[in-house]
Amino acid sequence: MTTQGLNVTLPYCGPAPAPAEWWMRWNADPLLIAGLALGLFLLIAARERRWTSHAALFLFAFLYISPFCAVGSALFSARILHHLLLVTALAPLLARRIGTRWPGSLGVWTVAQAVILWFWHLPVAYAAALSHSTLFWAMQSTILLSATLYWRRLTQARPAARVVALLATMMQMSLLGALISFAPGALYSPHWLTTQSWGLSPLEDQQLAGLIMWIPTGVIYLGLALGTVARMIRVPRYDGALLKL
Repeated sequence: MTTQGLNVTLPYCGPAPAPAEWWMRWNADPLLIAGLALGLFLLIAARERRWTSHAALFLFAFLYISPFCAVGSALFSARILHHLLLVTALAPLLARRIGTRWPGSLGVWTVAQAVILWFWHLPVAYAAALSHSTLFWAMQSTILLSATLYWRRLTQARPAARVVALLATMMQMSLLGALISFAPGALYSPHWLTTQSWGLSPLEDQQLAGLIMWIPTGVIYLGLALGTVARMIRVPRYDGALLKL
């Protein structure tokens, strides 16, 4: 299908919705719904009471079943927010539930996460992912897996290594966000014709997306790094017996 001379292909989440209809655009993928239903059944059958398991299932449903999925077809800024929730919310939740027998150190997964994130935000790779369901899930699964293993190794690392990894992740994601924000033109072709009904030009939507990746993400990783440093330099507390000596 062509529109104004441009090749338009439908992304996995469906065609871009208008503002008046986005809330009706639930994803009815039967395989995805069946998988989520099976996951919920297993949690109930196992009498799983840990909130992280239920929160991860709920967040996954929000990202891929709710109308938020379709909004990502219209707005690059919504897709960036989607990826931000993947790497800073869903991945840490999943990291609590996986074992330790995964290859690779914290340094390896810090680099791997960065490479994968930058690759899928190259305009050509991003456009390909939004035009083919298999590539869309390749993008989503590799971003989520690398982030999950990053967070898993982060929880096992020494405090100093944790600080370095957090600051490195903050810098690379902030740099990517800044490059997206300050690009002179709209780079992401899947959104060239989908943002106007939302009151944004493609370039304005892209600038908003870059700011989302740059500022909130930077605050999250910098805050965690500073919290780790604060715990490292905290003055030990002595009990009353020691104070009497």
